Amino acid sequence: MSIYDEPKVDCHNHVFDPARFAYRDDTHYRPAGQETGSAALFLQVLDAYGVQQALVVGPNSGYGNDNRCLLDAIAQGAGRLKGVAVVDHDASLQVLSDLQAQGIVGVAFNPSFLGVAHYLDSGPLLDRLQQLGMLLQVQVERDQLPDLLPLLDAAPSLPVLIDHCGKPEPLAGLHQPGFEALLALGRSGRAAVKLSGFAKFSHEPHPHADVWPYVRALVEAFTLDACVWGSDWPYLRATQRIDYGAQLKLIERLFPAAEDRRKLLWDTPGRWFGWSR
Repeated sequence: MSIYDEPKVDCHNHVFDPARFAYRDDTHYRPAGQETGSAALFLQVLDAYGVQQALVVGPNSGYGNDNRCLLDAIAQGAGRLKGVAVVDHDASLQVLSDLQAQGIVGVAFNPSFLGVAHYLDSGPLLDRLQQLGMLLQVQVERDQLPDLLPLLDAAPSLPVLIDHCGKPEPLAGLHQPGFEALLALGRSGRAAVKLSGFAKFSHEPHPHADVWPYVRALVEAFTLDACVWGSDWPYLRATQRIDYGAQLKLIERLFPAAEDRRKLLWDTPGRWFGWSR
């Protein structure tokens, strides 16, 4: 059976719909043209590739902490979509609870863009996430993770989800400090990692063979019980053409065993994000 016919969850993607939801005036970047994609179009893409469910990530670009477009997409999905939101560090328990009731499972931090220091005052927010049973999604790059670990360690029951393989520097090898810290986090059992965004840190064109050793190391440390896949659709700031189907075929190549793909693409996302199976 082809990977297109197997059950799947896309665990990293975005919706940009400036025609219906205007970008914030103070946004640092305004996605346009092929970078945009409405909820209706995204649902058609999922249908085309046999993807049953998706975790939609609220972007810093365009919308920041304005989650109206994200919440509208989840509503259009009618149970098919869940989300990760961007919120202010002082977001109250009530604000978070209201988001949770609308399909938001966690909050996104993006040190790879805003820097680690931007988040160092967010300890009370992490406490509130713990109270509600929500998760923290973190996008770091290179050697940022060690500087963020004290904040994460202060919230030991908070599930942590790492974006895009931690975005290591492929030329620096498996023993670079940030990646070693990520592997240790995986072995701790409190975190999951997205095997996604290869084009964001690879130095090679598709199929990005220079990142394969990092994927294998992550699977060994986290196990497939804590690894998920995401497309990163609609490919914000992509420097080369990216195709949804080619990404799925690459996952089929990296994980030739159907039982491994079942864990990565279906069982683990269902457990981590609360979809009944």
